[in-house]
Amino acid sequence: METLSLTDTFSEFKELKNIDRATMMRVLEDVFRSLLKKRFDTDENFDIIINIDKGDFEIWRNRIIVDDSKLTDANKQIRISDALLLVQDCEVGEEITDEVKLPDFGRRAILSLRQNLTSKILELEKDNLYNKYKSRIGEIVTAEVYQVWKKEIMVLDDEGNELILPKMEQIPTDNYRKGDSIRSVVFKVEMRNGTPVILLSRIAPIFLERLFELEVPEIFDGLITIKKIVRAAGDRAKVAVESYDDRIDPVGACVGMKGSRIHGIVRELRNENIDVVNFTNNISLYIQRALNPAKVSSIKIFEKEKRAEVYLKPEEVSKAIGKGGINIKLASQLTGYELDVYREVEDGEEDIDLEQFADEIEGWIIDELKAIGCDTAKSVLNLSISELINRTDLEEETVKEILAVLKSEFEEN
Repeated sequence: METLSLTDTFSEFKELKNIDRATMMRVLEDVFRSLLKKRFDTDENFDIIINIDKGDFEIWRNRIIVDDSKLTDANKQIRISDALLLVQDCEVGEEITDEVKLPDFGRRAILSLRQNLTSKILELEKDNLYNKYKSRIGEIVTAEVYQVWKKEIMVLDDEGNELILPKMEQIPTDNYRKGDSIRSVVFKVEMRNGTPVILLSRIAPIFLERLFELEVPEIFDGLITIKKIVRAAGDRAKVAVESYDDRIDPVGACVGMKGSRIHGIVRELRNENIDVVNFTNNISLYIQRALNPAKVSSIKIFEKEKRAEVYLKPEEVSKAIGKGGINIKLASQLTGYELDVYREVEDGEEDIDLEQFADEIEGWIIDELKAIGCDTAKSVLNLSISELINRTDLEEETVKEILAVLKSEFEEN
């Protein structure tokens, strides 16, 4: 029975199609030689013949024929009387080869061999899985949801390998059930306690880049280059593209006729808004494009500080900031410049800088208001109480107090 189970294990081993033949032969021979060393203290005079295709093996031992009275090492020598039983025509001093049968090793040795072989199978499978996905980092994979947990989702690839999509790498509006198909990018591959763990992501910028490569042939062919991608997954993304061929409009090519190319990407990303802009080395123009959909009036660049002051008309400020400040945050990440948005005051319009109220309004509150593009009294008064609450971390009572202070200043004037 032990021999039969070992044959089954051997057959299982040879079914590992992803393991190259040379590796199989090496590992199998190492296992058998390890057994020989334990049994005979050496494996030097043994030949191991492995038939991968048939799933079987043979072990042959080479020994020198000696006189019956001169036997000193039964493993490397054989008495002439015993040799004649194997080969009728032989003489002292010749080498004789005979097969060592597996049952001769004993039940415990065979069981140990089987366990060793099974262990090697698992190691090879783990190493193969690790190396396979290590080389696929940054590639898109399609897998089926197998198990949904609170902090992660387990999915299976086409070969039944287990991959993990952590909750933090999912788009906030993602909602999957068992059996659903998921497209994601191989984000990280690591070994945990000797077991490979393949982590996927749907929020990484590289995922969006790969989707563009699938949808836009010019990107895949290298005619259009993606210079940078920044994302707030599920909400908004900004993509800077460049073409080295003047005949190709990179933005138009990425969007497609009537948005045909980008619509598929938007659907995959749960209606994430994607701004595609032309890359340029003109930093002022680049910032203007990055702040889309807002229209910028003027920009003051501070090159050494990597900072820029952006001036916009009052109605454009909220567009530049975006909901929760996401638009200006992404524009800053895309351009590499810290962006300060200011409301442009028209000629003859009376207004007061918020800093003038420092003795009545706490500094951190002024900073909160500036973060949403409100740097003057009127820019704050132009917003409703609900807007100020939603766009800042301020409480309703605090907002009302601020508005009262600002209104009183203009009433006095």
